[in-house]
Amino acid sequence: MSNQIKEIAIHTDYITLGQLLKLADVIFEGGEAKIYLATTKALVNGEEENRRGRKLRVGDKIEIPGLTIVIVNQ
Repeated sequence: MSNQIKEIAIHTDYITLGQLLKLADVIFEGGEAKIYLATTKALVNGEEENRRGRKLRVGDKIEIPGLTIVIVNQ
């Protein structure tokens, strides 16, 4: 089974991983990010990441179970 791919456009220099998860409708409130990342394997550009404050920029690829998110320019 393949992952769904979702492109998220940003208009700032970066977005944090926690903000991205909320924007992608993976979590519903920002406070959920810490718990989500503690219990779910997330890869940023192929490397495991669990910091909700991780800065993500255009071109970064985030992989979580069932979903791949690519950050693009707005």
